[in-house]
Amino acid sequence: MRILLAEDHVSLAESVAQALRHLHLTVDVLHDGVAADLALNSEDYALAVLDVGLPRLDGFDVLARLRGRGKHLPVLMLTARSDVKDRVHGLNLGADDYLAKPFELSELEARVKALLRRSVLGGERQQRCGPLVYDLDTRRFALGDACLTLTSREQAVLEALIARPGRVMSKEQLAAQVFGLDEEASADAIEIYVHRLRKKLDGQAVAIVTFRGLGYLLEARDA
Repeated sequence: MRILLAEDHVSLAESVAQALRHLHLTVDVLHDGVAADLALNSEDYALAVLDVGLPRLDGFDVLARLRGRGKHLPVLMLTARSDVKDRVHGLNLGADDYLAKPFELSELEARVKALLRRSVLGGERQQRCGPLVYDLDTRRFALGDACLTLTSREQAVLEALIARPGRVMSKEQLAAQVFGLDEEASADAIEIYVHRLRKKLDGQAVAIVTFRGLGYLLEARDA
């Protein structure tokens, strides 16, 4: 899954991004509100982490513009402000959670997992497609009784497919979940990841089906 982190404190942003990447998340890091607003308007994210004190456009304004466009992705606000009024203001604008600085990275990870669980899995901890099980808390796939070993790219593709049961996803849509802003998104590379995943799913009652000219669908099959 791909998330946006907008934090103007460079070293803090890198620490947070590194922690989230350890959860196998694709993280786009930006350092000002205007860039964050543009990214949220043009890219497909599962979650946004916004610092309140962003330059050029603060986190409240970024959030207000996001909700004004009718976007409902979960938003976690970060703030060094202790004033309750600020927190209430952010929640009234549509923030889903608030975390005051300084914070432990473990707490941020837990809050991110909780928000993703609610938004992606509808509050469930697991999602299934035949014998394939995805656990959002551990960010791991299991196939039957065995843990499925995946690269970060393969993980991102399979997460996107299992989160959208019955829905065909194009290579471009999958690429948007796999590659960050600082990477060259390659739709053709998705074919490689899908090929690798098919080999790992081979012989099981779950498969990635190709719809020519449209994209891919994860489908449970009779054993």
